[in-house]
Amino acid sequence: MSVPDHVKNGMNELIANVEKTVYPIIQKALLQKRYELLETEAKEFIEAFGIKTPGHIATSSRGEAIQAAKSIGYPVVLKIVSPDISHKTDVGGVKLGIKDDYGVADAYDEIIGNVKERQPGARIQGILVQKMSPPSTEVIVGGLRDPQFGPTVMFGLGGIFVEVFKDVSFRIAPVSEYEVFDMIHDIKGAKILKGFRNREAVDIPALAQTIMQVSDIMVNIEEVGEIDLNPVLVYPEGLKTVDARIVLRQI
Repeated sequence: MSVPDHVKNGMNELIANVEKTVYPIIQKALLQKRYELLETEAKEFIEAFGIKTPGHIATSSRGEAIQAAKSIGYPVVLKIVSPDISHKTDVGGVKLGIKDDYGVADAYDEIIGNVKERQPGARIQGILVQKMSPPSTEVIVGGLRDPQFGPTVMFGLGGIFVEVFKDVSFRIAPVSEYEVFDMIHDIKGAKILKGFRNREAVDIPALAQTIMQVSDIMVNIEEVGEIDLNPVLVYPEGLKTVDARIVLRQI
C-alpha cells in the first residue's frame, strides 16, 4: 500500500524542521555544556514537532519587553531566562496577568531584582514575554528514557492533581492512536476531561495528538532524556503548552 501524498508531505516537513531547528538547538546547548534547554529553546524545539504554545518573544531589556508585549497583545506573562534556574517561581522569576506597558516595566525590574537577590550567581540571559493564556483544564504530558523500557510517554491531570494524587498513566513509545486514547481514559480524573458539572468537555483529539508528538520526540531524538510539558491548557477546541522543560542525555 502506498503512502498518501499528504502523509509524505507531513513527514518531509517534520524532517526539515528537525534538521533546521532541533539539531542546532541541541548542538548549541551541548557545546555550552548545558543539559537542560532554556525555556525559549524548549518551546522552539516542541514547535518544530507541531506542539502548540502561546505567542512569546525573548527580550534583553525593559524597552524590548514593552515592545514585545505590544506586539503579542495584553495580558502577558514575564519569565526569567537563565541556564541556572529551573524553577522560576521559587526565585520570584515569574509575573502573571500584566495588562499594560507600566506593568511590564515594573515586572521586568522586579524579576531581575528578585533573581539577583535570591540566586545571586545565576546568569541572566533576559526575560521571556509570553501571551497570557485563558485558564482552563490543566494537564501534564511528558516523556522519559527509562533504563529498562527505553522511551516512554506520560500523561496526567496537571496542577495539584499530579503533585498530590500522582494520577498519571505511562506507555512505552512509540504509541498508537488507540494506546493514546486508552492512556487518557486510564487516569482516575478522566471524567473531568469529558465535562464534569459546570466544566465543558475538552478537545481530547488535540490532546491525543500532543501525546503522540511527544512520543515522536522520544523515539526520534535520542539526545532527549526527559521532556515535561506542564501545564498544558486544554480547551473545548485546541490547547496551549504554557511551560516546557527538556533535559538532554549526558552520553
